[in-house]
Amino acid sequence: MSIELGKKVLEIESNAIKALIKRIDENFSKAVDLICDCQGRVVVAGMGKSGLIGKKIASTFASVGTPALFLHAAEGIHGDLGMIVKGDLVIAISNSGETEEIIQLIPNLKRFDIKLIGITGNINSTLAKRSDIILDVSVKEEACPLGLVPTASTTATLAMGDALAVAIIQKKGFKKEDFAIFHPGGSLGKKLLTTVGDLMHTGNAIPIVKESTLLKDIIFEISSKRLGVTSVVNHSNELLGIITDGDLRRLMEKKIDNHIFDIKASDFMSVNPKTVEKDALASKALQIMEKYSITSILIVNDKKKPEGIVHIHDVLKLGIV
Repeated sequence: MSIELGKKVLEIESNAIKALIKRIDENFSKAVDLICDCQGRVVVAGMGKSGLIGKKIASTFASVGTPALFLHAAEGIHGDLGMIVKGDLVIAISNSGETEEIIQLIPNLKRFDIKLIGITGNINSTLAKRSDIILDVSVKEEACPLGLVPTASTTATLAMGDALAVAIIQKKGFKKEDFAIFHPGGSLGKKLLTTVGDLMHTGNAIPIVKESTLLKDIIFEISSKRLGVTSVVNHSNELLGIITDGDLRRLMEKKIDNHIFDIKASDFMSVNPKTVEKDALASKALQIMEKYSITSILIVNDKKKPEGIVHIHDVLKLGIV
């Protein structure tokens, strides 16, 4: 019984969204243009369940670079109307189009020449008649068996809000880098904003040996810097290669005579190590390390001289995955 009912609810709500496709028309296009051209903020107003959907729509707009806020309609007619200033745009949400608090807001909006987009399930309602643009989100039926609880109607309204947001992204040419600016605390923001230069070990923390450095000193350098590797440079400090813990183990397996400590860095270093520039994204460095199964990557300048090193743990502990 519960399984079938659950499936029925999803079927009704999905049908409500599908029905919106035919309503993406000139009104929708005009609404997108109006929002993109807004010189102030987009103020989304609503009550009850419509208000909760309105909060989400306002939040989505703000996250993609369109300044937006939510206005509780009841609070609006009791003082919070002061949030709205000339140049703003209001999106009012009411399924019936007759929500008293919403209707009471409208005369004040017109007084300040505020443009109004109405999102309603009743295109013959007061809200629809007084809006500059109407977006029809009417549904054939609610998923609630009693036809009382807003279900399909709120789903349709939410989907219409998402359609507006995506269209705005496209029209404004909004990019991933722009998105990251508004999400600096999340993993996405870190992935898109953090560069190798923000994480790299520099100065004396960089493991470096000369090509003529003997094995015992190489071991000391790798051990003391605790990164499991050391870079190898020539007399001009230009990068020649890299030596890892794995290189040392393989060397020990091959060399068991008394002359092992006479071996120099140039004798067993790996040439052409993977490198990145310091302005490269940390996510790119992680991608390279994972692709080639390495745990550290060197940062070199335009003269091929090491200026930093990043360990895979430096990237992972930031949550960049």
